[in-house]
Amino acid sequence: MPLRSPHVTAPALARVWLLACACLLMAASDEARFTGQRKALLAEIQRDAAQTADATGRPRFSARVMGAMDAVPRHHFVPARSVGSAYTNRPLPIGHGQTISQPYIVALMTELLAAQPGHVMLEVGTGSGYQAAVLAELVEHVYTIEIIAPLAESAEARLKELGYRNIHVKMGDGYYGWPEHGPYDGIVVTAAAGSIPPPLVEQLKPGGRMVIPVGAPFHTQELILLRKDKQGRVTTTSVLPVVFVPLTGQR
Repeated sequence: MPLRSPHVTAPALARVWLLACACLLMAASDEARFTGQRKALLAEIQRDAAQTADATGRPRFSARVMGAMDAVPRHHFVPARSVGSAYTNRPLPIGHGQTISQPYIVALMTELLAAQPGHVMLEVGTGSGYQAAVLAELVEHVYTIEIIAPLAESAEARLKELGYRNIHVKMGDGYYGWPEHGPYDGIVVTAAAGSIPPPLVEQLKPGGRMVIPVGAPFHTQELILLRKDKQGRVTTTSVLPVVFVPLTGQR
């Protein structure tokens, strides 16, 4: 008895086509919703900048920094359970006792770095990869270090999936930096250190800047802007009180 050729009926094909169209419409609706939420967040960040101008000296963040904040889809950097809160202006847990930073703070730290095309940046504390992605919109290369292996692995996979080819992730102790690719035009530390790590100061290029929260764990810390002049002299300025998770692994 001959076998019949498999076939799909016209009604079945119509159902598949309708399901595919529905999925596409839902995805487009979600992206439109996220776009609207992101625009509202950017306006809130600029309002926060104006309100903190007396402390930061920056009443408005630059168009380049805000463009980078607009370009990065924060909803891809938070756990699935937090997607609905991705564009709220607050930190969110990402597991392993770590958080994705408040968007205003990400924008402020990026602004303080004065990132330019052609710059090479070092980040200590990759976390979800969000800050690295924002920097990658502005500079040539970002080298980022994460001490928690699962976070380093997931961030690297996420950034590759999103198409970032100028971000390089390493699992390790960020206290010691990543000297192979230094010196750096800028260094950002996304966890609070008890003091500024000397290896990071050494890896900062003359004329470069470092932004780092300094203070006791689980207490209010100070966001510090460190500048190294062309002669290698270092000055520090306290910018704003902040609260970050502690830098781990330092000696």
